[in-house]
Amino acid sequence: MTMPSERPTTGQRPASNDLVTRFFGGPPLSVIFRLLLLSILIGVILEVLGLDPWNILHSLRALIQRIWDMGFDAVKWLWRYLLLGAAVVVPIWLIVRLLRAAKG
Repeated sequence: MTMPSERPTTGQRPASNDLVTRFFGGPPLSVIFRLLLLSILIGVILEVLGLDPWNILHSLRALIQRIWDMGFDAVKWLWRYLLLGAAVVVPIWLIVRLLRAAKG
């Protein structure tokens, strides 16, 4: 018989999973998906402002230029906005997560 103050051990997650979930601020796949969508949105906004992600990632452009030339225009369009948005979203998200981890 268990005491009222004791919790049953079934259904508990491993401690490492709890740390990952706490760091991400939720389920990792869900957070990553939201970051991707937010990165695309911010990328579109920054593109309207005239910023170009290829200045940030010039070395990668030469590496993957041939892939884009093969007809992946839709992927190029999405990748461009993803990179531009992620250049802003991911560092801000990481700083916020690290600040929250330092407090808690």
